Amino acid sequence: MQRLRPRLTLLATVLVAVVAALLLWLGWMLVGAAVAGTPALPGTVVVNGVPVPAETARDAIAASARDEVLRAGLIAFPLVVAAGAVTAWVLVGRVLDPLHRVVDTASRLSASSLDERVALESARGEVAELAASFDAMLDRLQAAFDAQRRFVANAGHELRTPLAVLRTEIDVTLQDPDADAAELRRMAEVVREAGRRCDELVTGLLLLARTEATGPLAGADRTTVDMGDVVAVELDAVAPEAAARGLVVRTDACPAVVGGDEVLLRRLVANLLENAVRHNRDGGWIDIGCDPAAGEPRTVLLRVASSGPELAPDRVAELFEPFRRGPVARTAHTRGSGLGLSIVRAVATAHGGRVTAEAVTGGGLAVRVVLPGGAGVRGAADQGELPVFPNP
Repeated sequence: MQRLRPRLTLLATVLVAVVAALLLWLGWMLVGAAVAGTPALPGTVVVNGVPVPAETARDAIAASARDEVLRAGLIAFPLVVAAGAVTAWVLVGRVLDPLHRVVDTASRLSASSLDERVALESARGEVAELAASFDAMLDRLQAAFDAQRRFVANAGHELRTPLAVLRTEIDVTLQDPDADAAELRRMAEVVREAGRRCDELVTGLLLLARTEATGPLAGADRTTVDMGDVVAVELDAVAPEAAARGLVVRTDACPAVVGGDEVLLRRLVANLLENAVRHNRDGGWIDIGCDPAAGEPRTVLLRVASSGPELAPDRVAELFEPFRRGPVARTAHTRGSGLGLSIVRAVATAHGGRVTAEAVTGGGLAVRVVLPGGAGVRGAADQGELPVFPNP
């Protein structure tokens, strides 16, 4: 890039010199030809008191005119070339300045400074497109690096607890010379639970990082998904735990088609239902609905509300941050990864949707997910119901 400006300037200067030389030669030829082409007068003419044949005088005038053009051209030629060189240097500098800014920005970038942008607001044409593409690439890189950093930080922080439990249980058991089969079985159950938690954490973190890093789903990544069917399948998965805790599950779901990634949408619904069951109170209730959003054409609304501990309205937004549960941060004594609603928000955003939540009067949480609908979105007249698990 440093050598491009002098080379382009030299090329432009050579072109200007060639054109100027050609124009000078053409002027010299045309002036001489114009004078020589005048009709010759018969006889002689007197020049400074001396009689000279008319034809000789005409040739002398032509030669004198050519000499004048040549003298003026030799003076103008270097001036034109110098002006062309200066103009080319300035114009090439202005043209290359946006490219220099792109190169300078790229040279300063590192994993810790991906927030820099070229931001060429005054550029036009291909250079502006290049700068905009470069900034868009940096946006994607920053999102990927941020997701990676969050994954590493969260994984390192959250895996420390179950790994410490594993190490402590194994060390205590190995140091006990009288450990019997019952003690070993107890240790194995603790180790299994810690391993389950590690697996759950890693799976959730990977899904969260992948969803946040990829950004909005492309059209090629979208398939037709009936959210009513997804709710029914995922509700069957949590039915045993809901029945064991005596939860009354009220369902109100109609076929509602969206375009998206079926695996991610199933994870979204599963996380909402698992949170509603696990963070409920014994004998509580869960209300599930899936239907076209009122007042928003071609959108699907998924509603999951449940009873539970009382939540301060101003603390509800914190539930969508990783490793938050209820009004306080996740502890080692609670079940789950603490990533449920974070993944819900990331999946909804990737599908071009949004998530809102509000505290339920008397305790509990109501979550609303609005997703862009597909061609199969139907009205409330097609509404159906899913199974209800009554309070035993």
